[in-house]
Amino acid sequence: MKNAQIINGRRIASDRIATLGEKEIFVFGSNIHGAHGGGAAWYAYKNFGAEWGVGEGLTGRTYALPTMEGEASMAHAVERFISCAKEHPELTFLVTAVGCGIAGYTPQQVAPLFKEALSLENVYLPQVFMQILDI
Repeated sequence: MKNAQIINGRRIASDRIATLGEKEIFVFGSNIHGAHGGGAAWYAYKNFGAEWGVGEGLTGRTYALPTMEGEASMAHAVERFISCAKEHPELTFLVTAVGCGIAGYTPQQVAPLFKEALSLENVYLPQVFMQILDI
């Protein structure tokens, strides 16, 4: 899998995803209105089928995860993402450093929200999150 690798038992998503393999899903930070105007959201919209106006969930080869509505809201959105990943073991979710760009959060704030995802074989997290979660 060119967009992900396993290092010391940890599933790491690539920092640079230009194309997607079969059944790979690009997970990006969005806003609840699905106005994918910049960063990874724009890339997902232009390249992987993210739908304008859809701010959360699966569309095309993507999963929009709202990160712009506050930390508590983002935490609930991550919980819903994890539920989706559990419901779709046939898909491989490649998580970008959601919330750490335009939304303005640090990896130290966001990474702990994904702790439960460490046990999911179909979720690959960015290296910057794994460095924080690797306890």
